[in-house]
Amino acid sequence: MNMKPNRIKELEKLCKEIREEILRVVSKNGGHLSSTLGATELIVAMHEVFDSKKDPFIFDVSHQAYAHKLLTGRWNEFGTLRQFGGISGYTKPSESEHDYFVAGHSSTSISLGVGAAKAIALKGEQESRIPVVMIGDGSMTAGMVYEALNELGDRKYPMVIILNDNEMSIAKPIGAISRMLSSAMASPFYQSFKKHTENFVDNFGDGARYIAKRMEESIKLITPGIMFEEMGIDYIGPVDGHNLSSLIEILQKAKELGKPVIVHAQTLKGKGYEIAEGKEEKWHGVGPFDLSSGASSKKSEQKSATQIYAEALLHLAKHNDKIVGATAAMPSGTGLSELMELYPTRFWDVAIAEQHAVTSMAALAREGFKPFCTIYSTFLQRGYDQVIHDTCLMNLPVVFALDRAGIVGEDGETHQGVFDISFLRAIPNMTLFAPRDEKSFHQAMAFAASYSHPCSLRYPRGSFMATDLPESLPFELGRAQLLCSSKSDILLIGYGNGVGRAYETAKFLDFEVSILDLRFVKPLDEEMLLALSSRHKKWFIFSDSAKMGGVGSAILEFLASKKITDIALESFEYEDSFITHGKTAAVEESLGLLPQQIALKIKNSL
Repeated sequence: MNMKPNRIKELEKLCKEIREEILRVVSKNGGHLSSTLGATELIVAMHEVFDSKKDPFIFDVSHQAYAHKLLTGRWNEFGTLRQFGGISGYTKPSESEHDYFVAGHSSTSISLGVGAAKAIALKGEQESRIPVVMIGDGSMTAGMVYEALNELGDRKYPMVIILNDNEMSIAKPIGAISRMLSSAMASPFYQSFKKHTENFVDNFGDGARYIAKRMEESIKLITPGIMFEEMGIDYIGPVDGHNLSSLIEILQKAKELGKPVIVHAQTLKGKGYEIAEGKEEKWHGVGPFDLSSGASSKKSEQKSATQIYAEALLHLAKHNDKIVGATAAMPSGTGLSELMELYPTRFWDVAIAEQHAVTSMAALAREGFKPFCTIYSTFLQRGYDQVIHDTCLMNLPVVFALDRAGIVGEDGETHQGVFDISFLRAIPNMTLFAPRDEKSFHQAMAFAASYSHPCSLRYPRGSFMATDLPESLPFELGRAQLLCSSKSDILLIGYGNGVGRAYETAKFLDFEVSILDLRFVKPLDEEMLLALSSRHKKWFIFSDSAKMGGVGSAILEFLASKKITDIALESFEYEDSFITHGKTAAVEESLGLLPQQIALKIKNSL
């Protein structure tokens, strides 16, 4: 496919305009920056060679797909990126026919591509449709990718996989020889020669087959594609991911091969915005910033829950060399960066591999260590079987520290941390508790460090909701804390950050209430709840979690078990639906969960 020079110039100009628009909007709204800037030429080339209306365009994680959104009719809406009521920061089929699948968690793309390829084959559409997958080198660390590649290499469904290598970790040692060989391997001559050689060898027995295979392997050994080729998937690369003319030519060849092909493209993170170019993690996902200087526009805030967690864990680790920990590709996001630097043999980033993180920590617990497995609430979903089978079944003392519990804001449905209470509460041997503020967090961490069974504590993105709460007491297993007592019929029960929401709600009520910090949702403080059931008959539950299977459910189960039937209970947890993206306050307002809204609901219910 020979591209006319004028067309290439048009596309290069388009890439420049796309980058300018991404920078303009992300500097204002926040979002994913370095990866999406780096993928611009790849996405433009994809749209030049393939048809996103009929060819499934599958983006792994899809945080790098901003250029795709701009190329598919969303240029005028792009200013609403990640805003409440605006377009999502990820692909979303309800938003556009060009978005094939919802994506927000990593390493799902090749499995989706295999499934799409099977459907295309069953429909007899292989002449007119082909799945196109874009996956980053970071996502290649997850086991699900290799499960999909294993089947793909066996089934040989036509598919083009673009490996967006923006860390240069695979191809750095290869150089010009590999680029020359890979370019040759993409040519029709090489593919035809390979096919004819295979037919010839088949006719001349084992000796010829052995010699041919040794020759082929000697060539592959100096390319980074040996692993993919051994799995039965053709490999082309590495190629320059910012050279449009070359990309378009190679993608066209890959499309015409009629079999699974990996195109390995090297790109530069932050391409086109010099301040962000390179590997600095802070430019992966950003808040609003000044475009000229790169300085954050965010005003100083009170300490975040993640900062408090990191400080508490660091304090514990300094005084106990049995404390170890892991995170899954989120060292700075979870606050473990400093611990990894100070104690590199005790704290690990295991890459995008939550299942491995959980099971490896279980083995450390089996060996007498005290692991803190630090994972976003939404990502622990990916390690659920390992929590049950490898941790709780043997009653091993792993601490699951769940960051980003509750509404996380602009990342939306795929990232809201709303299900952890519901899915962990059902597991035998699991203990669930949560801090309400900074001091209680340190006390919760001290409890976790000394506890000899599996346990999980959750905490919000950003800061805790209230900072003027009553003094916190040390944590004791299954013990709640009554923060204030009144003679009224009303009891507000808070869990974790929900305690702050209950406390703030009480300020909008024109009558006194009692407020209970539940602290433990498993086990419940049955003695305290029984005592309160005789004094208060209207209970209101506050927890940043799903209502189904959540804190309110746990308390209702307790009341039913004690045959207490005269309590009127209402939960202000999240209803049974996925929660959209937008600034947290805007999302909470849409759900009727701002303190003043809840106070009005309470008044109206009395």
